[in-house]
Amino acid sequence: MNDSSAEILKAVADRHRSMTPEERWLAASSLFETARKIVESSLPSGLTTEERRLAVARRLYQNELPEAALIAHAKFVDHDDELSDAEGE
Repeated sequence: MNDSSAEILKAVADRHRSMTPEERWLAASSLFETARKIVESSLPSGLTTEERRLAVARRLYQNELPEAALIAHAKFVDHDDELSDAEGE
């Protein structure tokens, strides 16, 4: 779907072309983080870390990755996350 005028599309394309690779990467990362937070906010409370990770991965990547990859991601233990969780307690 495209409901933008040709003038707006050109302005957006010109802006993206003028960005450095770092600026494009930061913009994309920020958009992804916002999408992830929206997905997380829609999940029921009380999910385990693994259940939460699987739910987010399914919502974002269900049509892109096989179920086995989504489950492997959910089961992955990120030791940095464990440290952050422990510090927050």
